[in-house]
Amino acid sequence: MRLTLQRPWPRTLVARLFLIFVAGLVLAHTMSFALLFYERYNATRTMMLGDLERDVAVAMDVLDRLPAAERPAWLTRLSNGNRQYLLGPAEADQPLTLPEARSAAAAIAAALHEERPLSIRAMADDPRHIQAEVSLGDGGKAVLDIHLQMPPLARWLPLVLALQLGLLVLCAWLAVRLAVRPLTRLAHAADGIDLERKQPPLSETGPREVAQASAAFNAMQARIGAHLAERMRMLGAISHDLQTPITRMKLRTEFMDDSVEKTKFEQDLDEVQRLIREGIDYARSAQGNQEAPARIDLAAFLDSLVCDYQDTGRDVTLVGEAGGPLATRPHALRRVLGNLIDNALKFAGSAEVRVERRGPQDVSVYVLDRGPGIPEAELVAVLQPFYRVEASRNRGTGGTGLGLAIARQLAAGVGAALLLTNRPGGGLAAELRIQEAPPA
Repeated sequence: MRLTLQRPWPRTLVARLFLIFVAGLVLAHTMSFALLFYERYNATRTMMLGDLERDVAVAMDVLDRLPAAERPAWLTRLSNGNRQYLLGPAEADQPLTLPEARSAAAAIAAALHEERPLSIRAMADDPRHIQAEVSLGDGGKAVLDIHLQMPPLARWLPLVLALQLGLLVLCAWLAVRLAVRPLTRLAHAADGIDLERKQPPLSETGPREVAQASAAFNAMQARIGAHLAERMRMLGAISHDLQTPITRMKLRTEFMDDSVEKTKFEQDLDEVQRLIREGIDYARSAQGNQEAPARIDLAAFLDSLVCDYQDTGRDVTLVGEAGGPLATRPHALRRVLGNLIDNALKFAGSAEVRVERRGPQDVSVYVLDRGPGIPEAELVAVLQPFYRVEASRNRGTGGTGLGLAIARQLAAGVGAALLLTNRPGGGLAAELRIQEAPPA
């Protein structure tokens, strides 16, 4: 088996682009610095050799014309930088090995024009340290002591280069963020599309490409919304139109003789009529967010709802404190809670309504039962229309697969989220997380 090592690579587009830009900038900056250093080296070398030719020719002429007693006083005047003039024999005794040393020796020889005996050697401990021994006219010896080294860089140069690189990196980061931000905003908008709520359109300002992408997204969102609205209208219209022939068929069964076939036929008609009625309810639930928000006393609202069930002999109880008032869409809220309570009564025979205040504008209402529950793998799927859990919630129990879908859609209409979980010990917990409704 061949093993391949995966190189670490950032997962976000911002990090990848930034890494590419920074790598390019650092490489370009390094090449620029290397070229600058190379040009500086050549210029300094040329200038140093040119100065060396002029300096050694003048210095040796001066020392040759001076009396031997006055020569020591002139040594400090003739010396400068890395070049020193000495009297006496040279100490260097090694051949020249470096190209820089040979270039300096050639310049010195060219400056003296072979007029004086010349010997150039390198020091044993430092090949960059060379000495040129020149014989003067009176037989004395003068030595040019040279340290072949580049002048040090200015202290401000690395700081300026670092600041320049930092500025380029900052500009690259801002450019990457500016380029990727519209894509991120578009991705968030696409991820946040809620088919049950009308989302505000994206801003179509900015560069032309960004404005075009935002306009295309807004048009797509509008088409999806129009398609869903048309589908709901079609479902409502078909369900409504089917009620008339179903009613006629039920009237005709009244004139039929009593028989097993008549009973089965009536049951089938009742089931079709129930499906049609829930189809209409599902289509209408899509319009739940058109109700104007109102401020209600949540405690009194829930107590009234539970009491209505208790008055009809249903086993429904209320637990918990609702706290202060809540701004919501009350009719849609009553429908969704009623749907959840009916669902619990159908499959468990009893229901418990529990309320918990999570914050000033956040409250959770639970509808709890001890029924058969829902398999964990289907807790999300049961919220889709016409989905039924065959093992427990099938047509034999009167289910059409629209009850929880209607509840979810109505919950979205009041700005709430419907969450289903199985209770420890058996049963289903339907949580309605309600937030303050926005002003109409």
